[in-house]
Amino acid sequence: MTNLDERLNKLEAVVKQPTFRQNVGKANEVSYWVFDYPPEEELVVRERIDFLKRKNNKSTDGFELILYDLYDIIIDHLESKGFIAKCEEIEKKRGLSRMASAVQQSLKITAEDNLLVKYIAEHMSEDAVIFLVGIGKCYPLLQAAEVFNKVLYNMPREFANVPMVLFYPGTYTEQELIIF
Repeated sequence: MTNLDERLNKLEAVVKQPTFRQNVGKANEVSYWVFDYPPEEELVVRERIDFLKRKNNKSTDGFELILYDLYDIIIDHLESKGFIAKCEEIEKKRGLSRMASAVQQSLKITAEDNLLVKYIAEHMSEDAVIFLVGIGKCYPLLQAAEVFNKVLYNMPREFANVPMVLFYPGTYTEQELIIF
């Protein structure tokens, strides 16, 4: 068993503990966590997450495991607004950085009515554990620090106790968060 397998096993065990979902012992801090892993292990992590989602039974586990692929949410938004071709045009004319900035403006990343926050809040329940995936696919449109600083910390208060785990391909050192 590799170190990653051990960490994924620990993640599964911790998430299933009622205390994880009750935010016990954290001095009422927000329940946001990072699970970082080597990018070359992306497919292993995806497979395990899919397995955990299929295995989850709300009635016996006491929670619903909800997956949000941030990349898919962004692409769905851009497609619904007819912005994909516009993004391609901006990237050709003004560069990748300007296109990423335009996408962030479209998502209202810095605003209180941030569309990622709105989407997640509208599709979750209080008895859930949230897995945020796809952050590696989002680069440079969205980076992990932006997810924490501009998305998670803007979640409505009623979801402050809903544990959220961001799966990050790489070594995450941006914030002091417990990493499984």
